[in-house]
Amino acid sequence: MAHVVVFDLETIPDLEAVSRVHGVDPHDDNRAQEIVGEKFCKLPLHRIACIGALIAESSDNGWIVRSLGAPHIGERSEADLIASFADRLHELRPCLVSFNGSGFDLPVLRYRAMVNCLSAPGLYARGYFKRYSDDAVDLCDVLASFTMQGKCKLDELARILGLPGKPDGVDGSKVAEYVATGRIQEVADYCETDVVNTYRVWLRYELMRGALTEAAFGLSERSLTDFIDVRSADRPHLAPFAGRKCPPENHAGSVAD
Repeated sequence: MAHVVVFDLETIPDLEAVSRVHGVDPHDDNRAQEIVGEKFCKLPLHRIACIGALIAESSDNGWIVRSLGAPHIGERSEADLIASFADRLHELRPCLVSFNGSGFDLPVLRYRAMVNCLSAPGLYARGYFKRYSDDAVDLCDVLASFTMQGKCKLDELARILGLPGKPDGVDGSKVAEYVATGRIQEVADYCETDVVNTYRVWLRYELMRGALTEAAFGLSERSLTDFIDVRSADRPHLAPFAGRKCPPENHAGSVAD
């Protein structure tokens, strides 16, 4: 496994598709929004607003962070977002890591590629849609042993592990409102924090199961914080992650110091 891609989607209702489903005027967004209301849309009706991704490369000493970003529909079309992400998967053939990716992000990607009439073979570069495959690690599923009662939210788990968690006052329920009011960059920033939290949970999981030694875990954490430290001045939403290591009482954390 040379690369890992940790990813997360932020979505909004596809009001035009909602209108088609319900046989109403496709130009009347207000009517479509009334139909949606406060309901959680069926997965094909989730238009992708942002795809956040962190790419890390394996080394003899752990994982090295190579890139972190969250391109969004304020910059390019939904089709371009999906195509670019799929092309990157085709190029790298990485392990995919997510939190609730098998239940939401991956099927949404597949549905929306079809809605946009895309050829996206990169989504099948490895067995990403096989729930029990190591090609795609859904931490929400894996850590709960694939049971409903064992699941928890990413923000809860991150904070339990001593990680920053989600930014205060922001959650997925506000994404549509933020996009509608021109605050798409804030959505992208929020998406990046989810990706970083997911990556750090995955590193802790890899340490726990013996896939990383304590030294490799510490160096992987150091690579992430060094990557963020260089960029946090221009990306203040990442500041809570700058220079943060495993909690000091954890023996593994001392390796990074």
